Amino acid sequence: MSEEQSETGTGWPRPTGPTRPQGPAGEPDPRPEAPDPDEVSPLTPEGEPPVEDAASSGAGAPQGSPGVRAVFGLGRRFTSAGAMIALLLGLLGFTLVVQLRTTSTDPTSAATRQEDLVRIFSDLDSREKRLRQDIESLEESQRQLRSGEQGRQAALEEATRRADELGILAGTLPARGPGLSVRFEAGSKPISAYRILDAVQELRGAGAEAMQVSGGDGASVRVIASTYFLDGGDGALVVDGRPLTGPFTITVIGDPTTMATALKIPGGVAASVAGDGGTVIVEDREVAEVSALHAPVKLDHARPVS
Repeated sequence: MSEEQSETGTGWPRPTGPTRPQGPAGEPDPRPEAPDPDEVSPLTPEGEPPVEDAASSGAGAPQGSPGVRAVFGLGRRFTSAGAMIALLLGLLGFTLVVQLRTTSTDPTSAATRQEDLVRIFSDLDSREKRLRQDIESLEESQRQLRSGEQGRQAALEEATRRADELGILAGTLPARGPGLSVRFEAGSKPISAYRILDAVQELRGAGAEAMQVSGGDGASVRVIASTYFLDGGDGALVVDGRPLTGPFTITVIGDPTTMATALKIPGGVAASVAGDGGTVIVEDREVAEVSALHAPVKLDHARPVS
């Protein structure tokens, strides 16, 4: 240990500068020496020289220091998160492009107009309402039949009502009510039996409750579940074995708006007849008369389940 180190006792080089004042008889002055502000470095609370922050020192700090490792680790985390976000955004954009291309190339959506879609939705809504009304009516009938006091009278009224409904469906009773008159006029091609059958099916799907087909000569045939249609000679139509001459008219009872919408949907009955050069004229009837009757059908094989 050098002489300067032994005198200071701290291991630090003895500062150079003015000598400390001497006391009497050459002894050191007991008063503390004032530190030189240009030579004294600040100390940490533990009495050690401060260590410069590696993060603030920049490129001068050693790469192995903890501050530098923390900075570079944070950069790697930011890079991974940015890559993940970019990947997710890319997948989202690809999905949107595929969806838009699929929608734009859908022939059904492109060929259907907005007015036609509104009509189809209205038709479905009307069907739903009608079915809900039927459910409510049946539930009310069930409650009345289960009641003790009015059960017998309710059962009799319900049986009478059901008999009338079944008579109308079977064609053995005449019927009247709001409905439509659908007239088919031939163009360059005669009205085929297939077109009339298609119209009957569309009307049934739209809630038709009773209908009949009439010819130009005034003859009418009641349409029931077993009714069939055939093409006759010279543009005639055979309904249940009876020939009818054109133009043909279907008189139907049911909700006029729903049935008219069903006939006019894109690619439906009206469009098909127009494609053959014919015309379909649909008119509302506040009171439509279905007066043609059908003889009761004798069942040879079907029996009710007991």
